[in-house]
Amino acid sequence: MFGSITKRQWTLIFLAIFLLLIFFFILPISVPLIIALVTAWILNPLVRFAQKKININRKTSVIIVFLLFMIFLGLSGTFVVTKAVTQVVDFVEEIPTYVTEMNSVYKTWESDFQQYTENIPDDFYNQVTGTIETQLTSMSETLKETITIDRISQFVAGIPQYLVSFIVYLIALFLFMLELPILKSKLYNFMTEETAQKVSFMNKRLAEVILGFFKAQFLVSIIIFIVTLIGLLLFTPNVAIIMSIIIWLVDFIPIIGSIAVLGPWAVFAFIAGDFVLGIQLGILAIILLAIRRTVEPKVMGQHIGLSPLATLIAMFLGIKLLGLLGFILGPLLLIAFNSAREAGIIKLNIKF
Repeated sequence: MFGSITKRQWTLIFLAIFLLLIFFFILPISVPLIIALVTAWILNPLVRFAQKKININRKTSVIIVFLLFMIFLGLSGTFVVTKAVTQVVDFVEEIPTYVTEMNSVYKTWESDFQQYTENIPDDFYNQVTGTIETQLTSMSETLKETITIDRISQFVAGIPQYLVSFIVYLIALFLFMLELPILKSKLYNFMTEETAQKVSFMNKRLAEVILGFFKAQFLVSIIIFIVTLIGLLLFTPNVAIIMSIIIWLVDFIPIIGSIAVLGPWAVFAFIAGDFVLGIQLGILAIILLAIRRTVEPKVMGQHIGLSPLATLIAMFLGIKLLGLLGFILGPLLLIAFNSAREAGIIKLNIKF
């Protein structure tokens, strides 16, 4: 049975088993290293650009790009943390006002409800009010179960681990940026000249795709920011700029996007009795969602070399199979497959 299997086929079988073991056992604990390698790969064009334009060696170029990247991370992190802390402090300070407004709205609703139900039988009235109270109690219990001291303490206890992972990521990123050409040459040494050329073609194609992906994301985000700013300037001009920036940053999160901000904001506006603002925010959220879902596949397809339909299918399947990470990996895997087919690594000639 096994005698008909060639040596090459055995090699491929063992290689597939080895890759599966890596995927299930080693990959989950190597996330900081993998992200560092991908980041180094993304930053490598900047390193080469600095080498050519400034006429410096690779080590100096890596140090410059790495420091600029660190400054970018520091400024971005400081901005996000500062704004988040400020918003939390402001929210805590305004809690008494919110509670007073909600109590006032609840009393108004209760008074109106009693007026509308004067001619309704008492049993039905008691049943409706009992159902409402039960739902509110259930929501309160669910919230208490979700936000518990144990979960908060677990998150706080995990912060040192996150810091260690982040430090490992930064160190690995710097080393990968230095050693990336050496790693490439060592990888190509394991291949024949023909295979090395094919892999090099795939590498260049994927580099173009990654650059195109970020260009597409930036273009879509600019459209989202402009529409959000115009809408909020019409609805709530006092907080239009800061909220537009927050929504613009949150909108980078796949699937969730701007609804993560506009949804709760609209719900709170309804609870506080500002129905006009709630409706306006809801409409704005729908408009932003429609823009992202219609414009994104087209822009992504133009910049990464895929049709809008193929891009949409790749993003959808990636999200369903791999979660948020699949939003990026889905199109990348499809591009890798197409690049491998163009390079002749994968040959498919199916005819019926």
